[in-house]
Amino acid sequence: MDALQRPVVLILGAGAVGLSFAGRLAGVARVYAACRPVHASAIRERGLAMEGAWGAGTIYGVTPITGPEEVPDGVDFVIITAKGTDTLAVVREYAGVIQGRPVASLQNGIGNEDIIAHYTDIVIGGTVTTNFSVVGPGHVRVLSESAPASFGVWSGDAGKALDGLISIIRAAKIPVEKSPDIRSGKWAKALLNIAVNPICAILRAPVGAAGDPDIRGIIAGLIREAFAVADAEGVSLPWATADDYLAHLFSVQVPDFATVYPSMYYDILQGRRTEIDLLNGYVARLGKRHGIPTPQNQCIAGLVRYIQAYPGVP
Repeated sequence: MDALQRPVVLILGAGAVGLSFAGRLAGVARVYAACRPVHASAIRERGLAMEGAWGAGTIYGVTPITGPEEVPDGVDFVIITAKGTDTLAVVREYAGVIQGRPVASLQNGIGNEDIIAHYTDIVIGGTVTTNFSVVGPGHVRVLSESAPASFGVWSGDAGKALDGLISIIRAAKIPVEKSPDIRSGKWAKALLNIAVNPICAILRAPVGAAGDPDIRGIIAGLIREAFAVADAEGVSLPWATADDYLAHLFSVQVPDFATVYPSMYYDILQGRRTEIDLLNGYVARLGKRHGIPTPQNQCIAGLVRYIQAYPGVP
């Protein structure tokens, strides 16, 4: 395919996830990545360095940008990989670019797509479980790949755009599947984060701490409230009941990730804003909307917000 005929993909908030996707997509598309100046400078000087499960080498086909004035005309797809706490700021900054264009969210938490939908009519939800990390400026590593990325229509007439996006991602040799119910997929992925991320952040402990007998009851309360809210939202989860998911959580997920410290732990440690309002805080807000009590999620969200506000408090 001639370079001039290649689709144009804009990735907003390109950190570990966004730059890894940019590196792979550069083989089949013209890729522009809005990233931090430290990454932009490194990529301009020596290309994007990639290593790990998606291959090793230097990619020269990624054009880094640091603002909307650097975005070319004719963008075909926008993929947002920014942290959920930055979603509103990103879509506001790039509002003129994304309006009327298909925008896919490949972000953690629930609620990012609702924010994006205020700025464009064509919204695609996405999930990815691959383990990405930043090695250094302009250098990313794909540590492991546990399942294909998943994309599905969130709102608007996004069917044609979804097929086009998936086609490009497949051409880049990134494992991907079309989701018939992306809301279910987003909630299913978020359940683990709702259950363990704030607990680990508050306790300064790895995921394995969630299996402690004194902690299990707290987590059970968080999950039962989340299931009640999801049901009120009309979301069909892969598990029939909260207890079914809790059995999976404690027998499979907690042991599998026992030594892992979740991102919220590092956010608290480094004094950054967490995604608590896209997880437990989101459950609490929806609970209030539907008249469903969510005292456990309200409590946990409040504790994390306090720690965010006073990072020096032990």
